[in-house]
Amino acid sequence: MNIDRLGRKTAFTLVELLVVMAIIGTLAALLLPAVQSVREAARRTSCINNMQQLVLATVNYENGNRHFPSAYAAEPGVATPVENQWSMRARVLPFIEATNLHNLVDYSLPYSSQLNVAATRVAPFLCPSEVNDVVRINSAGIERDYPANYAGNMGTWKIWDPNNGSTGDGAFHVNSQFSTAHFRDGTSHTLMFAEVKAYTAYLRNTNEDPGPIPPVLSTFATGFTALPGDTLMGPNLMNNTGQTEWADGLCQQSGFTTTFQPNTKVPYTVAGEVYDIDYVSYREGTHATRVAYASITARSYHSSLVNVAMMDGSTRSIAEHVDLAVWQAAGTRQGGEIPNLPN
Repeated sequence: MNIDRLGRKTAFTLVELLVVMAIIGTLAALLLPAVQSVREAARRTSCINNMQQLVLATVNYENGNRHFPSAYAAEPGVATPVENQWSMRARVLPFIEATNLHNLVDYSLPYSSQLNVAATRVAPFLCPSEVNDVVRINSAGIERDYPANYAGNMGTWKIWDPNNGSTGDGAFHVNSQFSTAHFRDGTSHTLMFAEVKAYTAYLRNTNEDPGPIPPVLSTFATGFTALPGDTLMGPNLMNNTGQTEWADGLCQQSGFTTTFQPNTKVPYTVAGEVYDIDYVSYREGTHATRVAYASITARSYHSSLVNVAMMDGSTRSIAEHVDLAVWQAAGTRQGGEIPNLPN
């Protein structure tokens, strides 16, 4: 509002209003990215804090039990899942102040029969940037599982050979009871956990055996015949069931592998739609002779990086373009390498 020389009040002109609105709009446009950047930095810090809780719990578990928790329990030559499927995350619940939830667990029964536990949201298992922080619902409309964003290092590619009981080269495996002495590369040089995305599409139980040599191209899955196995992917969020079960110790629910660099897109097409997938040749513990190999990529909503934890309890953020050889070396517990993961 203006005042003329006679002291009379006059209204703002339309041009003046438009100029003020333009200035406000410009300032808002300039400030919004900064505000978003600050919010994302806060979420990333909160994510690291959550991961540190899980890491500390896992280290405390090792101190009390003389070994780190195993990823899954299975028996060589057995074609059906054993009852003791509970994940390493379930076993460390008492160390993240979730004793009440842990007291509900009956380890003599499969997690899938204890929905009151498996469908519970466990806040320290979730990244604040996760866009699908929701309970998983089955086809009958029943809440059956809750996802997690921090997965255990299951090595480069091989997960489990039921023919001889051998496992891969990571930190957590079927029946593993590793102590710090097993990490000959050094606990500060070996990955413990990395971020993954909830509700990741995945391909499993394929008709083709990929063999022991890890794939070098992220397009490897497109070489399989059409619909060779179980395609756990689709337009509905609940169709994409990878990394949706914090209580399940199977690799596609509790693990990651260093087959590819973090945030690498692994494309697979179903019904004309391209999905960014995880891959498990055959789920460990579910076949008497088929070897389980897996490409389960570390993924994050944080721009161009992924948060990780090392076996010594330290945490850091790793750029998604980290050298693949360095990334894979960090995934092995006794490969003889001394990887220099950048901070």
